[in-house]
Amino acid sequence: MEQSELVHSSAKDNSAATMTDINLDRALSRIPHVDKGFIDVLRYPKRVVSVAFPVEMDSGDVQVFKGCRVLHSRILGPGKGGIRYHPDVDLHEASALATLMTWKCALIDVPFGGAKGGVACNPKTLSSAELRRITRRFISELGDNIGPYIDIPSPDLYTGEQTMSWVFDTYDVMHSGSNNRAVVTGKPLSLGGSVGRREATGRGVCYAARHFIGKHMVPGLSSLNGATVAIQGFGNVGAVVAEQMHCMGAKIIALSDSQGGIIDKEGLNLAEVAAYKREHGSLIGLPGTLSTTNEALLEVDCDVLVPAALSHQICAHNAEQIKAKLVLEAANGPITPEGDRILAGKGIQVLPDILANAGGVTVSYFEWVQNLENQQWELDEVNDKLLKKMNRAVDLSVERLKSLTAEEGAHSEDGHAYPLDLRTAALVIALDKLVAVTAQRGIWP
Repeated sequence: MEQSELVHSSAKDNSAATMTDINLDRALSRIPHVDKGFIDVLRYPKRVVSVAFPVEMDSGDVQVFKGCRVLHSRILGPGKGGIRYHPDVDLHEASALATLMTWKCALIDVPFGGAKGGVACNPKTLSSAELRRITRRFISELGDNIGPYIDIPSPDLYTGEQTMSWVFDTYDVMHSGSNNRAVVTGKPLSLGGSVGRREATGRGVCYAARHFIGKHMVPGLSSLNGATVAIQGFGNVGAVVAEQMHCMGAKIIALSDSQGGIIDKEGLNLAEVAAYKREHGSLIGLPGTLSTTNEALLEVDCDVLVPAALSHQICAHNAEQIKAKLVLEAANGPITPEGDRILAGKGIQVLPDILANAGGVTVSYFEWVQNLENQQWELDEVNDKLLKKMNRAVDLSVERLKSLTAEEGAHSEDGHAYPLDLRTAALVIALDKLVAVTAQRGIWP
């Protein structure tokens, strides 16, 4: 069986892969005369690596772990994407997320293709020493399938700066004599990380939202100043979104973590929230707040809703109950295609993941450039460059949405399975670029 068949043979049974295929088809239906061969280049991953390796645990027992790395595309440059540690890591999900990253890089205009991978494990039950051994063995198994000009990992679910330090050190030991800092991003500053990288995804979400609202694209909402915001997820991304939106004048009225959420219609005190979370390990029970579930939080009456935790949160069974004017996809894939259809019918605007959360890969690109040039930029420079990238992507997506809307208005007899929205417009931009560059490069040999 070919690799592409291996990854996509059960796509119909895998929600992440199914969503990716549906969203790709939604965009392709708006791009006339694309060669089928080019479509297959966009649809299937370039390379899939699956590994299994033994690790000696703290107890002295030996346990075998399985991992994978999917490189979806190198049309625009080396692969780029996270390494995640989670029990559910598999090729199907990794392939879908790598594809999403390809689209994201093309839209935000950074010279990377998409990649994703990880190890199937439960990091909550593993010691730091065990995680270090798993990381080193995983990277050694990948060998030359990663590299500064080949495939560049970054943090993802349950990995962070420490994990990336181990990735760098392992690769550096195996490739001594070179400047290897650019092999991985999301590193600590002392190892060549970039200032602003940790906050980049959340900050980018806020930049994109502010600019989008400022273009009068959200009926009934003229500014983030005074807007009410509900955020599902109080991890790295959600916490930064809350902080940044508060600084932009928004009122954060609902937050949640994995155990549930809290609501205060008068506005949450973020310092109190963070302190309570540190002390109790959960947001639930913060004095003066109403407890809720992650599911119910999505239905809170607010101006802006930010799913910043898990995928597939807004779908056919709850989209009708969403009351927000604007939904920001800080997480990857939190809205299903059927959810998109329902939200569009209700007039609710969505800033899609390939646009809204592209700040992370953007500042990863900045880190990569700094590493290659042995530089260290100041925070103001990083944030200014990020702001320009996010604003430009918003501008291009809105312009394409308007042009596609005008075209469909002139050809009203052309039916589409899904309504035209900003996700489709943004993806059309990305696919146009990928098809054009593929044609310019030519098919080798």
